[in-house]
Amino acid sequence: MKKVPKREIKSPLLYEPPGGGAFSSAIEAPPGRTVYISGLTARNTSGEVVGEGDITAQTEQVMQNLKAALDAAGATFADIVKVTVFIRNMEDFPKIHAVRRKYFTKPYPASSMVEVSRLVDRRQLIEIEAIAVVS
Repeated sequence: MKKVPKREIKSPLLYEPPGGGAFSSAIEAPPGRTVYISGLTARNTSGEVVGEGDITAQTEQVMQNLKAALDAAGATFADIVKVTVFIRNMEDFPKIHAVRRKYFTKPYPASSMVEVSRLVDRRQLIEIEAIAVVS
């Protein structure tokens, strides 16, 4: 599989993402096949919530679920150009990004993170959706 030649776009007029963040303010991707991945949560193949009360364990499960979707699409984490992350507690930001850095490499995808009051299951702490461009 060929890695998509993404390019990070920077501007001196934009705030530089804080250290430790695994995201870019903007990413340019070449034309290719676009894969839209629905919001994934910390459910295993049996549908059970993994890591109840543990944001690190849940983020790892979500990233493994994301990897499974990417594999099925013939894509990799390097092909992801945008993620949207829904979390229950913004205080978990550093723990989430510690896990994300294991999966994403520079240039990081563009990213939005939003704190929400609830996800589909009250035990879920995080949900991630993604867009990948596969050349």
